[in-house]
Formats: sequence, structure tokens, C-alpha cells
Amino acid sequence: MQSLTDQQLLQAAQQFGTPLYIYNAHKITEQYQKLKSAFYKPNTRFFYACKALTNIHVLQHIKSIGCNIDCSSINEVKLALYAGFEPKHILYTSNGIHFTEIQEAVGLGVNITIDSISNLKKFAIQYQNTYPVSIRIRPDIMGGGNINISTGHENSKFGIPITRLNDILTLMQEHPLHVSGLHIHTGSDIEDISVFIDGIEVLFEILPHFPQLKFLDLGSGFKVKYKEGDKATNIELLAKEIYEDFDQHPSAKHLEIWFEPGKFLVSESGYFLTKVNVMKENNESKFIGVDTGFNHLIRPMFYGSYHHIKNLSNPSTAKDTYTIVGNLCETDTFATDRTLDVTNEEDILCFYNAGAYGFEMSSNFNSRFKPAEVLFKDNEFSLIRRRDVFEDLLHHQINLSTVK
Repeated sequence: MQSLTDQQLLQAAQQFGTPLYIYNAHKITEQYQKLKSAFYKPNTRFFYACKALTNIHVLQHIKSIGCNIDCSSINEVKLALYAGFEPKHILYTSNGIHFTEIQEAVGLGVNITIDSISNLKKFAIQYQNTYPVSIRIRPDIMGGGNINISTGHENSKFGIPITRLNDILTLMQEHPLHVSGLHIHTGSDIEDISVFIDGIEVLFEILPHFPQLKFLDLGSGFKVKYKEGDKATNIELLAKEIYEDFDQHPSAKHLEIWFEPGKFLVSESGYFLTKVNVMKENNESKFIGVDTGFNHLIRPMFYGSYHHIKNLSNPSTAKDTYTIVGNLCETDTFATDRTLDVTNEEDILCFYNAGAYGFEMSSNFNSRFKPAEVLFKDNEFSLIRRRDVFEDLLHHQINLSTVK
């Protein structure tokens, strides 16, 4: 699969304006096929973690290639249903939510994972063993690119601590409960596959307590490359080791293996285009001021994430060092002392690997408009979300002068 060329990206910027998110559907398909090729056994299922990117057209493409979907809120569940997913292909993984949201998910007939003793007890009292449920276990394992995306350590809010296993077992003795799955997720951007194996061993140790198990959900966290020299998760080696572990464990041989890839499927499909508004020099720094900010791409500020940035308008052998900043009245630095082709006002810059947690975490801060989204599929660009207009800023506000 060929990446989109500079010329194609520039044409899209000219056609749709900037700032602009572009998603290459063919890259999403390619990433899914990588997973299917490595994890080739029929007992393995993938649920796209749609919190990474929920545009309906992306969800429909995910469905068309045979992938299931993982949702983190009841509204994501409803989006999945709207996109055409059947309830049996939807996994709802709750966190810190009111029990009424779980009740609504039961009413929709989707797979459910619960991550607190409190909600598990309420579930057991109301549904007993009439509706299967998965339990999210916190394995007390540190994994992930940084603390903000590490979810399995001992101070994490996610999951029921493994140290509270006896509380789960006591609850199951008091109330009949159909536990169909156990779930762990240690974090994102995990390069070291031993983190996955350690998590599996935690689950293997408690398998005998759950005789009705159908699956083990290993979450995801597969690392992708963001810059030259980065190492990605070795998917082939990981699959080999996981299959070997399951084959060697007598209580696990019959179980399905579930994964929830999000960033792995969509990150590399995404391009974020922005225009240079102004060039500034301040002491020894040269600033590129672009027509966007953390209201559109917050990952560099929130996570310290690196995105490769390229000047599409002026490919040149001449280079210079710049600090790339946004147009907000806050510190919104995308990159510091980054070497780029010599850059001028009106040039188009491209941020790569922008498909995951880009638009999805956007806002209208400073009353700026949210950007447009475009899908590249079957060799053509299609607008899949229009850019905000002024009326969108007022859409949900109430005019009190008209309220009686």
C-alpha cells in the first residue's frame, strides 16, 4: 500500500482547506490484515477501540473489513450500532460510569465488561446469571509509553485490582453470575512484549475460579512508529508467544483471545494538514505559527507525543530549525527546534501519524472551528465531516430572551 503523496495531500488542502484531517482507508485495511496474518488462529477476535477515531465513515470501513468494535461509552455503543455493527460484535468496556449506563448497554444486547466491585455487585443483583459479563482486572503491571497512557499499574483507576480477587469470588458465591470473560489492558505504546505475557500469566493464575469463561481479553497497546529509529511492537513474535502460552495451559486451550487495537489500526492512516500563518523571530528562535493548536491536535502537549512534520509546499535541500506553534492564547507548541525544509508563510505543513486521538480529542477552545475530515478510499477523497461554521458555536446555546 502506497502512502499518500505530497502532491495528493496538497491537492486535498487546496480542495478542502486547512486545518484538515485525512484518513487513508487502505492503510487501515493493511494494518488489520497485519493483525489477522500474525494472529491467524480462528479463536482470535479483534475489536477496534473506537475511542481513537469515531467518524461514522471510518467505523463503517472498519466493519466492512470484518473487524468488531470496542466502545468506552454508551454513546460510542450507539455510534457503532448506527454504523451497522451487530450487538454481538460490539464490546462495551466501562470505566467509572453510573450503573444506569450498564443497564442501557444490556438493553442494547452488547458484550459488557465491568471494572468496579460496586457495579459488578449491582449487575449480579439485577441480572444474576441471565446476562454474561466480563470483568476487567488490574494486573498491577506498568506498561505503556508514559504514565498518562499506562493503565495497569497499582495506582491506576482502571479495573479491579488483582489483590481484590477474593472480593470478586465472595460476590460470585453470594449471587449467581455468568462471568464469560476476563480483561486486562496495561497501557498504550507497548514495545516490550513481555508486558503482554506477564499480563496473561496473571489471568492464567485465576482461571480455575471462573469455569464459565469463553474468552480472555488482552486489551491492546501495540506500539506504532512515530519517527525514524522508533521500534514498533513485533506483532508476529507476540502472536507466536501468546499462542504458545495458551497451547501449554490446559485451562486456556479452549478460550478465545480478544484484542482491542485502536491506535494500531488508524494512527498511521492519518494526516493532519495545517497552513503557515506567520513567521516570527524571537532572540535566537524562529517560530512557525500555524492555523491550528491543541484544540485540534493535543497529543504533543498532553502526552509529549512526537509527530513527524513535513513542509509539503517547499521541498528543498535548504534546511532551517524552527519551533512550530499554534494560534491559541495558550502555550501550544507542537515541536521545538525541529529541522524542516525552509518554510514561508502560506506553506502547507503535514503532521503524520495523526489518525488516532487527533480529531477525537479536539475542542472549540478560543471559539475556533473544529477542522474538516476527509477519507481517502478507492483512489478519491471524500469529505466525511464539514468544517465548523459560526452557527455551530451557538447551536447548543439557549437564547434566554426567547424563553418564557
